[in-house]
Amino acid sequence: MSFIAASVVGFLSGVLASMGLGGGFVLVVYFAIFTDFVQKGAQGINLLFFIPITVIAAAIHIKNRLIDVKTALVCSAIGIPAVVAGFYLAQSMDNGWLRKGFAVFIIISGLKDLLAKDKGGKDRDKCIKDRDNGQG
Repeated sequence: MSFIAASVVGFLSGVLASMGLGGGFVLVVYFAIFTDFVQKGAQGINLLFFIPITVIAAAIHIKNRLIDVKTALVCSAIGIPAVVAGFYLAQSMDNGWLRKGFAVFIIISGLKDLLAKDKGGKDRDKCIKDRDNGQG
C-alpha cells in the first residue's frame, strides 16, 4: 500500500473513531489484510492511534456537555487496568488464535448491532434537548 492509501485509511479511522463508529476496526483490518503486520502489531498500533483520538474526542464531548465526567472517571478507573490485563493476555497468545478471536468478536459485535432495537437515537435526542435547555 502506498503512503497516500495509508494516509487515507488513517484519516478515515480517526474520523470514525472520534464519532464512536469503530475507526479502530478499520485500522486493524487494514493492517492485518493490506500490510505484513501480524495481528499483535496491528492491534498495538491501533491502541497507540486510539490514545490521541480519545483525548481529542473526550475534550470535544466534555465541552459540549455530552459526557458525565464522574461516570467517565469510574469507567476509566476500571478500563485502564482491563486494558493492561488484555495487553498481557494478548502477548501470551498465539497470533493465529488472536486473529480468530478478533474475527469472532467482530462478527458477534456486528450481529448485535444488526439485531438490536434502535433505542440510541431517542436517548441521544433527549440528552441534547436537555443540554440545550440547561438541564444536562
